[in-house]
Amino acid sequence: MKTNYFFSSLLIISLLWSCTDKKEPVEKAKKEDFNYVVEQFADLKILRYKIPGFDELTLKEKKLVYYLTQAGLAGRDIMWDQNYRHNLTIRKALENVYTHFKGDKTTDDWKAFEVYLKRVWFSNGIHHHYSNDKIKPEFSKDYLENLLKETNTTLTGEALDVIFNDKDTKKVNLAKGVDNALLSAVNFYSPNVTNADVASFYAKKKSPDPKRPLSYGLNSQLVKENGVLKERVYKSGGLYGAAIDQIIKWLEKAKGVAENEAQGKALGLLIDYYKTGDLQTWDDYNVAWTKVTDGNVDYINSFIEVYNDPLGYRGSYETIVQINDFDMSKKMKVVSDNAQWFEDNSPIMDAHKKDSVVGVTYKVVSVAGEAGDSSPSTPIGVNLPNANWIRAEVGSKSVSLGNIIDAYNNAKGTSRLKEFVNDSLELELEEKYGQLADKLHTALHEVIGHASGRLNPGVGETKETLKNYASTLEEGRADLVGLYYLYDPKLQELGLVDDWKKVGMAAYDGYIRNGLMTQLIRLNLGDDVEEAHMRNRQWVSAWVFEKGKADNVIEKITRNGKTYFNINDYDKLHDLFGQLLRETQRIKSEGDFAAVEKLVEGYGVKVDQKLHAEILERNKQFESAPYSGFVNPVLVPETNDAGEITDIKVTQPKDFATQMLNYAKTYSFLPEKN
Repeated sequence: MKTNYFFSSLLIISLLWSCTDKKEPVEKAKKEDFNYVVEQFADLKILRYKIPGFDELTLKEKKLVYYLTQAGLAGRDIMWDQNYRHNLTIRKALENVYTHFKGDKTTDDWKAFEVYLKRVWFSNGIHHHYSNDKIKPEFSKDYLENLLKETNTTLTGEALDVIFNDKDTKKVNLAKGVDNALLSAVNFYSPNVTNADVASFYAKKKSPDPKRPLSYGLNSQLVKENGVLKERVYKSGGLYGAAIDQIIKWLEKAKGVAENEAQGKALGLLIDYYKTGDLQTWDDYNVAWTKVTDGNVDYINSFIEVYNDPLGYRGSYETIVQINDFDMSKKMKVVSDNAQWFEDNSPIMDAHKKDSVVGVTYKVVSVAGEAGDSSPSTPIGVNLPNANWIRAEVGSKSVSLGNIIDAYNNAKGTSRLKEFVNDSLELELEEKYGQLADKLHTALHEVIGHASGRLNPGVGETKETLKNYASTLEEGRADLVGLYYLYDPKLQELGLVDDWKKVGMAAYDGYIRNGLMTQLIRLNLGDDVEEAHMRNRQWVSAWVFEKGKADNVIEKITRNGKTYFNINDYDKLHDLFGQLLRETQRIKSEGDFAAVEKLVEGYGVKVDQKLHAEILERNKQFESAPYSGFVNPVLVPETNDAGEITDIKVTQPKDFATQMLNYAKTYSFLPEKN
């Protein structure tokens, strides 16, 4: 799980989380010679990041990083096809127009075309990366057809029409009371597959060991042909086989320069999984990968997070290659070392606590490359593996993407923050303690939150019991773990903070401000909240706001026509977070669908339209885009006369378009239709 996902992921103002929510932390901009900002368009800002520590790696370690990044990029087109069945056809046509059009490029129509293509690049498809809504072009179909004609580009039929019509409008539809599979454009299911089909198909799947359930559906597409359901498995020789063979090629090279035997064994199992598609091998790989805690280099690679599946079965392709930040990891190790204390002192029911929290590791890392669902929009933290039984028996690995967080921080200012804080004290707390609170929430969310609690005996996996609410419930539950402990003297006792109360106050201010107000700048007026992480931030904030009304715990203030939320009693708010944590863990442990539906639909979906209109109006004064993503550094091998790699240098791409076109030229291994 990711904190965007993750960490994943988000505004200049305190957008505190997710495991796959693409989040951006809050902080003052710092002046550096390095230019973090590449460009800005529509609602998006493109940034770049450094790779601290890369030059200190040995040549063997640099090769490992290079091979792993190449493996990741080799599967890039898989994510495009997973997102929507026409994405590759549309992208290749638009890129051909972009590179071959010789006409007037000063017109508003051409500028609108450029922006549309960049938005499509950013989202790995024609649906917005966060809202899941289809991106609307600001040029006509006639104009595009003229461009196609002038550049001898072919784009016809449904692939052309869908850019402009009202079909397949939502990539992931999580709405209540609808057929989520049928109404989601994501390409995990053929267009005729229904919720009932999915439930019926997987009800017949029985794991050899019920206590260690296999992740059925994780690495396949479910299609219905002549009324018969069948899986198309992602593997060599199967669906996406051409790209997977390239991934395997680079993973074989990476295995040859593995840092240690355990890392090499894990890479070997990942290769076997890609070759066979066998889900038992996937679990064996995850167990082996989780145990690899030594070395300077680590990675995430495969079909992992299920947020893009409205029913929570299928994993999106993603990779992150990372280098350990030993100094920061040492400082944050204290969180994982005390995981059992946090579990024992949690407000959840004793029956839902783990007797032994095992194998939790936490590191701060520097990203060296990303692809698939992690790029251009990236998490800031990751906790894996996702299988509950592996977490319970073996443990998990949590990382915070330190250089990504630094890039966000260095690319921002605080003007929007000043608009939405209630008073000077709230601003002072955020500016002084916000960064630390943010980092600690990431750590507590990932390391303690996702690793905590257990299911009752006989209760199925959350994708089966909580269905389309599983992701938002899990992210909210992990958020609540972090929030509960952020306002606790234990953090000061452990040496993590100098003033636990002020750090906690800053964290609470930021979360409530974001959950009830500022994240709304990401929505169009009239929209419901649909993205899982935005939902969880709203239902957590709205629940404690309502439950605390009798004691005026959180006060809604109107001043000069503007709305603010002020926390009057942090101690009582801490207790309310504890109560909600207890209930969310009960829902997960018992698989209580009725309760999670009531919680999410009652507090996390609907928006106060008057407040939303006000927030949007207040936000108009700010030029900074609400979403950010990244170009990746380019790793360039240097070779001798024999063709052997002698060094690898880090360079930065010229701009966003240059990198996207280079990726399309170098890593297009899939046909337009798969």
